Amino acid sequence: MFTNASTSNAGYVAPADRLPRTRRATLAAFAVLALAGLSGCAMVQSTPPGTSLDDVMRKFGAPTTTCKNADGTVRALWTQQPQGFTAYATKVGADGKVGPFQQMLTDANFDRMNEGTWSFERVLCEFGPPQRVERAGLGDKNEEVWSYRYMQSSTWYSLMYVYLGRDGKQVTHFHPGPDPEHTVWGDGGGRK
Repeated sequence: MFTNASTSNAGYVAPADRLPRTRRATLAAFAVLALAGLSGCAMVQSTPPGTSLDDVMRKFGAPTTTCKNADGTVRALWTQQPQGFTAYATKVGADGKVGPFQQMLTDANFDRMNEGTWSFERVLCEFGPPQRVERAGLGDKNEEVWSYRYMQSSTWYSLMYVYLGRDGKQVTHFHPGPDPEHTVWGDGGGRK
């Protein structure tokens, strides 16, 4: 809750029993949804290696993205994009069993795009679908940009901007920036 420091009761938050009934119900509903969302995404990564993909799918739904690896295994990824900050991937063996899950939306994983050539297909298989696709730049520098919402340094609400050239086929560069959905500006306000 944002408060205006110029008021006489700055920082005061009414006890829950003094809030209007509709506000209490709304806050309670948001709390339940937040906990449900956290518990759902917090469990897929705790799936034990060796669990069948069918069991994982029964519990968590179909993966957001699947890609066939050169060795015949499959990479399966569950993401919270566009609003969440995680994307968990695992390798599924020929026997249909999953390996360990790994959080993909991290600085270290994004930094791997500095090595070799990254096509849009490789980015999609590695990180899943982006939070947003848009264009940025002028003239010859107008490029397709994929934005991934994540926690930079496990601390800051950020977006990783991945530039895929004018034709949207290959990574030209990438960089993090603040997530405007979670930025609080100096005047005490946030996104209106």
